[in-house]
Amino acid sequence: MGLFDKFKRVVKSNLNEMISKAEDPEKMLNQLIIDMNQQLIESKKSVASAIADEKKLERHMNQQISQVSEWDRKAKLAVRAGKDTLAKEALLRKQDYENAASQYREQWESQHQSVEQLKGALRQLQMKIEEAQRKKNLLIARAKRANAQKKIQASMSGLSNTSAFEAFDRMAAKVDKIEAEAEAIAEIGDMSSADADLEQQFKALEGGAASAELLLEDLKQRMKGDEEN
Repeated sequence: MGLFDKFKRVVKSNLNEMISKAEDPEKMLNQLIIDMNQQLIESKKSVASAIADEKKLERHMNQQISQVSEWDRKAKLAVRAGKDTLAKEALLRKQDYENAASQYREQWESQHQSVEQLKGALRQLQMKIEEAQRKKNLLIARAKRANAQKKIQASMSGLSNTSAFEAFDRMAAKVDKIEAEAEAIAEIGDMSSADADLEQQFKALEGGAASAELLLEDLKQRMKGDEEN
């Protein structure tokens, strides 16, 4: 049926366009539901128009049937009045209305069958859209989960490159070396300070001893001089 073939073509066209643009899955699914509901509204209008045509044909058919009964009544009335010629005219009119009623009946039955098929297809379409709406949130959740997994895998792939880790290890080794050098310099400085202090102590002792000898010698010389005087 053309009505629902058009619906499928429109939805498929919109879907292909959105997929080709690689839009966000959530946005795409929401838009698809909107498009489906819009097409459903248009389909309902078409079905309503077909139902209206069916009602119109049925009404015309019933009018013809009513006229058949009316002209049959008039033909009988003419016969009772002894007016056969008028009765024949009435019967001819009745026959015309019977033919018209028969034609309208054929059209109405065909339209009625089409309308029933359209109603069934419309119900199926509504059910499919309702099912799509129920699945939408599930699909969105799956898309988000897949996207998150994709990002994690991309991050893990980036971490698989060992250059960053190697650079980190080299930097750690360099820091260890700098720390060791600093400790060595500090230790050497302490040793130099200790040596200097020790040397200073000995110089003080040596200086002290020399002074005492000189003072003692000087005292002896002075005492000798006094004795001689």
